[in-house]
Formats: sequence, C-alpha cells, structure tokens
Amino acid sequence: MESSEIYHVKQQFILGAYKSLLNVPLPDVNSPDYNAALLYKARSHIALNDPKSVLKVIPEDSENVALKAVASLARYVAATDSAAKDAALEELRDLSVEIEDESEGTEREKALVRVLAGTAFARAGEVEEALETLGTETEDLEAVAVIVQVYLSINRPDLAKKQFERSKRWAEDDLLLQLIESNIGLATGKDGYSNSQSFYTEQLANPSMTSSHLLTARGVTRLLRNEIQEAKSDLEEALHQNKDDAETLAAIVVAGGLGALKKNETEEYWSQLVSAHPEHPLVVDVNQKAEGFDELLAKFTVPPAISV
Repeated sequence: MESSEIYHVKQQFILGAYKSLLNVPLPDVNSPDYNAALLYKARSHIALNDPKSVLKVIPEDSENVALKAVASLARYVAATDSAAKDAALEELRDLSVEIEDESEGTEREKALVRVLAGTAFARAGEVEEALETLGTETEDLEAVAVIVQVYLSINRPDLAKKQFERSKRWAEDDLLLQLIESNIGLATGKDGYSNSQSFYTEQLANPSMTSSHLLTARGVTRLLRNEIQEAKSDLEEALHQNKDDAETLAAIVVAGGLGALKKNETEEYWSQLVSAHPEHPLVVDVNQKAEGFDELLAKFTVPPAISV
C-alpha cells in the first residue's frame, strides 16, 4: 500500500501538475518511498520535454528495472537522430523481456516498465508493438490509460471505450479512471463534452493543484463547445504557467483562427509553435497542405485573357 506522500505525488502526476510535483523534495534515499518518488519526478521531466534532467538524477549503475526503463525513455525523447532513438527503443525491448524473469523487480516495477516501453513504442509509431507490450487484457490502470490514448490516436474510440468498460469491472473508481473517461469524452463529444468539462473544472477547483495541462484540456473542451472567449481565458492562463507547451500553443492558434485573438497575435503564437515544435501534428499538417497547394499552383496555367 502506498504512503500518503506517494499518493499525493501520484495524483499530481495524473493531473499533469508536473511543475508542482518537481518542487516536492525527494524523501531520504533510504526511504521505501524514494524510488517511487524519483520515478514520478523523472516522468514529469519527460512530460515537460526536459529528458536530459532525467539522466542527471537516475543513477547510471541502478539495477532497478523501472529506473532503467525511465532512463531509456528519456534517452529516446532526447535523441536527435534515428540511430540513438533505435538504441533507446532496443533497451526498452530488452527490459520488456528481462522482466519476464520472476526475480527481476516487483510487480509494480514490472508494470511500470511495460507502461514506459509502451509509451516509447507508441511515440515511435509502433502501435502494434505498443499494444502488445502494454497488454490489452492488463489490469494495470496506467497501462490502460496509455492503451486508450493509443486507440484514440488511431481514431478507434470504439476500442478505447471497450478498454474503459472492461476496466470498470476491476478498477477502483479513482482519479485515473475518471481521467480516462474524460479523455474518451473529449475525443468523442459524448453528451456535448459535458462530462469532460465538469471533470476538468472540478479538478481545477482544488486549491492545492496547479496544472497547465488541465487548463489546456478545459480550454480545448470549451473550443469544442463553441465557448470561444472562455477557452481563450483558459489557454492564456495555461501559457502563463507553461509558455512553451506544444498542445496549449496549438490550441490557442485554433482559438485565434476562430476569432478569439487578433490576426497578429495568432500569427505570433503560430510562429512560436512552428519554431519550438516543428514536428507537432498541426504544424506538419499545415506544412503538408501548403506544399500540396504550391505543387498544384505550379501546375496551373493561367489562360490567356479574352480579347473584347
């Protein structure tokens, strides 16, 4: 059973309060909570796109399979070339095999290895390998959360819903289960996004919780509900807390296109998104459409003017 301190850290991580979590001091290195707290901190660094900080805090000689896995995920995210990315993925494949040995790690540590490896495989576009590693019949709720995101990313909300319904049979009605349901609702528009908006609003009302990710999620929900000015307020506050977050920048660009911002403000946010996150799906999509337009334009021949 986890301690109250780890429970609180876990809640912060689930709700995306990564910066707040990083400000929580680690317990004593001899404490039974030390590795669990260190893992949440390391994963928060990765979520904030700061993988290099992970490699500074995880001991290179650690024999803990979960700590080795989070270091490999950090190396994958930090890698700038395909060879380094492939090497990190191979480390995670080896760890996924290694944990099949009963002597390697606790059940919680093994489950976390699968979550971290599955996350890396999903980010690499290896969907089948991600799902196989996570295990679609798993009873680990963190793994289910990743599986749901994978299914939503490939436009299979039906399979995401099946995972959620299956999980309700054995999982406690905890925060992560509610978050999974809200994410599915955000992707499917169930009940006019009302459940998703209520969940995000309820969590944001917690005075001990500061999460730009929750603000962004509610902002996106409000955009989908055509509450444009309210969405703008959420997204601007989220950027105040985390000015370089890719999803918030993308959302506020969309809000600007819907009339929430002046044209020059929208263009500034777009330039920031393109510069800081050139591989973001919105940037890639717009660039592809622009290139396609240019190709068609180059093939178009202007007919001669008609003489009168």
